Amino acid sequence: MELFVEWLNDVLWSSPIIYLSLGIGVLFSIMTRFLQLRLIKDMVSQLFSGKSSDAGISSFQAMSVALSGRVGTGNIAGTATAIAFGGPGAIFWMWAIAFLGASTAYVESTLAQIYKVKQDGQYRGGPAYYIEKGMGKKWYAVIFAVASAIAMSLLMPGVQANSIAMGLDNAFGLSTLITGIIIVLLLGFIIFGGIKRIAKAAQLIVPFMAIGYVLVSLIVIAFNITELPAILALIFKSAFGFDAAFGGIIGMAISWGVKRGIYSNEAGQGSGAHAAGAAEVSHPAKQGLVQAFSVYIDTLVVCSATAFMIIITGMYNTVRPDNTFIVKRLGDVEPGPIYTQAAVETVLPGFGAGFVAIALFFFAFTTIMAYYYIAETNIAYLTRGRDGRLAMFVVKIVLLAASFYGSVKTAKVAWDLGDIGLGIMVWLNLIAILILYKPAMLALKDYEQQRKEGKDPVFDPEKIGIKNADFWESEDFDKRDVS
Repeated sequence: MELFVEWLNDVLWSSPIIYLSLGIGVLFSIMTRFLQLRLIKDMVSQLFSGKSSDAGISSFQAMSVALSGRVGTGNIAGTATAIAFGGPGAIFWMWAIAFLGASTAYVESTLAQIYKVKQDGQYRGGPAYYIEKGMGKKWYAVIFAVASAIAMSLLMPGVQANSIAMGLDNAFGLSTLITGIIIVLLLGFIIFGGIKRIAKAAQLIVPFMAIGYVLVSLIVIAFNITELPAILALIFKSAFGFDAAFGGIIGMAISWGVKRGIYSNEAGQGSGAHAAGAAEVSHPAKQGLVQAFSVYIDTLVVCSATAFMIIITGMYNTVRPDNTFIVKRLGDVEPGPIYTQAAVETVLPGFGAGFVAIALFFFAFTTIMAYYYIAETNIAYLTRGRDGRLAMFVVKIVLLAASFYGSVKTAKVAWDLGDIGLGIMVWLNLIAILILYKPAMLALKDYEQQRKEGKDPVFDPEKIGIKNADFWESEDFDKRDVS
């Protein structure tokens, strides 16, 4: 079984998906005239302008839910794994995919808003909805919905839970069995409360955990500030094969940087689009810009915090493809949160391991919450017009069981399963948005035109030639009442 998992993982994450992810990011960046640079001010202003309603959540809550999915174990354990197998140069490629991925996140999140629906009193949106309504390919939408529901409820929660268990065991000697039980109990309480409870929990936890984590990273960097120029030089030289030690693994640097970058910020995966579709906004581009900004927070801020702590303190190992070591400074330990814990311990002995374990708990726990919401949204798509309560209940139980299993299983199996789930979603979604990007571009042009005219943009799909945006043409969207 493990051999099959490794083989499938290698197929899904072969060179084509790496270059497709980068290529689509470049394409969308050019077509949006690099909105990730031009419209940063709008990204921030729109972040706090939306408001929640009975059917939808606010822009900030939607970003918090999306960030709870993005800011997870990928930021701590995933960044460490990228350094372990790709060297410091992998961090540059994580930055590259984040910069380019911001435009990808804009496209998929705007599409989710354009083609969202009001279903059972709640807004629902995401790839399955925009594939069916935008592309007219229901069979493809069903495949994505099934793949996403399986990936998010069964394959990916174990990665997050495994990292929580590893961190708490390393810091406090807490049994992985006990950790698994705690995760299941807390998670069950939140996910049985629906999207409103998930959004409220994310809104409280995500900003607090991200700010606290970055502040500690700044302390570690400050204590090693004289090393910072050399570390930056090492990252850039390693990324392009110019460093003597890491020059031989440039391919691994690109591969692991892109893979872990996508895993962390989820741009192109389509997962952030689900939360975007639930937001209450007057124009789809508003939420697209907010979600683009969340990619920056995830990778350029939180992942960078982890990377700088690990590299500047030298607390990492890097191996070649043949499993020989280029750098070995931590002994025979599995890549993961232990790298980050060791880094913080060099400056704050007795504090680092515990702090990182707690940070990882919040990071990964909120990610599992977001996974549930994504799985729920796809189940809602698959059960439209029918009673989906039993299916929703089954998904909850499967996700809780997968989280418990991941807590007590080895890291390699958990990561491989998670990578398979991610790979399937990325392949399906990237192809869809490559075909379907035009409505997102029309929405951006319309948004910018209305802003130039001094208006608060309000969306009228008929006016700009977008079809099948039924919600925006229905009585559910009263243009007079939405600001």
